Amino acid sequence: MEKKYKILGEFIKDISAETKDIESYIYTKENISKYKLFIDINTKPLKNKMAEVSISTKFKTTDDVKEHGYFEMIYAIIVKIDEDVNTKEVLEPIFLRDVPTEIYPKIEKIFLDLLSHSGYPNVKFENKVDFNQLYKKRKN
Repeated sequence: MEKKYKILGEFIKDISAETKDIESYIYTKENISKYKLFIDINTKPLKNKMAEVSISTKFKTTDDVKEHGYFEMIYAIIVKIDEDVNTKEVLEPIFLRDVPTEIYPKIEKIFLDLLSHSGYPNVKFENKVDFNQLYKKRKN
């Protein structure tokens, strides 16, 4: 299938790695395998058939503990949509599935580097993010 969009630019809008003290570091180091990855996608229309797609990635514990590390990044992508695209049915999968699928390997690498430089090397995300699956879930 032919791509109906072009990526004009991309950048890290916000990035944060927080480990506030030694207790937090030790807790995080011991429990990082229980941490979960949360992903959210937002789209903001711009002028001239363009949009900003923001992919927010959070890696955090779901335990109710005060001393823990917290990691977050918002990655923005500027997308130009083809002239003939004008329905929600065509736009939605571009913003929620196609663009994230194309960009995600880069986001994952930046995020894993952030974790590594924050003192947590060798973290691996167990499951690959399947934006097609997420998109289908969102529609139902």
